[in-house]
Amino acid sequence: MTRTRSSGGNAAAGAFTSGFRPSCSSIDSSITTTTETYAHLMPVEQRAVAEAALRALGGLFASSRAAAGFGAVSGRLPILAPRPARLWTITMQFLVLLTKPCMVNTEREVRRLLARAPMRTVRAANLVGLYAHPGPELAILHRRGVVHRLAHGIYCAVPVEHTGGSWRPTLEAATAAVATVLYGDRVPVLTGLTAARMHRALPRAIGVGYVAVPTQRRPLRLADRDGEVRFVTRAVANLDAVAMATELGQALVTTPEQTVLDLARADPRAEDLDAQEAIDALWPECDPGVLEEIAGRQRMRTTYERVAENR
Repeated sequence: MTRTRSSGGNAAAGAFTSGFRPSCSSIDSSITTTTETYAHLMPVEQRAVAEAALRALGGLFASSRAAAGFGAVSGRLPILAPRPARLWTITMQFLVLLTKPCMVNTEREVRRLLARAPMRTVRAANLVGLYAHPGPELAILHRRGVVHRLAHGIYCAVPVEHTGGSWRPTLEAATAAVATVLYGDRVPVLTGLTAARMHRALPRAIGVGYVAVPTQRRPLRLADRDGEVRFVTRAVANLDAVAMATELGQALVTTPEQTVLDLARADPRAEDLDAQEAIDALWPECDPGVLEEIAGRQRMRTTYERVAENR
């Protein structure tokens, strides 16, 4: 602790402050010494306010000491004296020292929860067991680069190697993560141009992520870019899909055959240049037998015949 210069301190305060480096085991007794020595200097009104405010910190003080393994805590609570000035500094430093273990432990629990969550993504409401008000606390972790805000109330983990930086996932990974946290693990399926991007059939980046989900939902604006997630209502269990890797984990993506048929059905007049480019790039990778099977099962024979006729 640095030596704090005071214009009105006495000899006892100087001896207490100078060169003092508190250990965890001496925190309680040191604060008590400060209280007993300078309590008589506080006006009655200020003492009442200080006692009421610091009584709320008693539980935090006790839990921090118990978590650190230092046993029981004295029942006496610290009282901040307005004079001399150095005692305010000392007492506040003690309080910061006490709250630090609690903050570190909570952040560690948040990291563990995100690591176990599907696509390493959670909603703020999932953290009510750790925070009384998860939204503001997650906003603090977001500014520190520990978590990344994908959309309103939806956060994903930042890879350890990118902590504190300006990292953000790709649009495809963000789309899969948002849909997963809303519908559950291995339920949404990336489709359309987003699936084409996952298969590297469309080199240009797009501003919309397409994902097939079982129920209807309005488009969702993303918070980290000028883009949105569009939910396509489909019988997801009937889609031909495969798991593919993203920065946030495994996501289901329609196969090249399913992607070609979906793009062709959505663009019957072949007017969408991105869709036609993706179909041309994916066609050589498609198995004709699989294409025919999917077309028959999903009532897209006309679509398949139209696409096959032009190639």
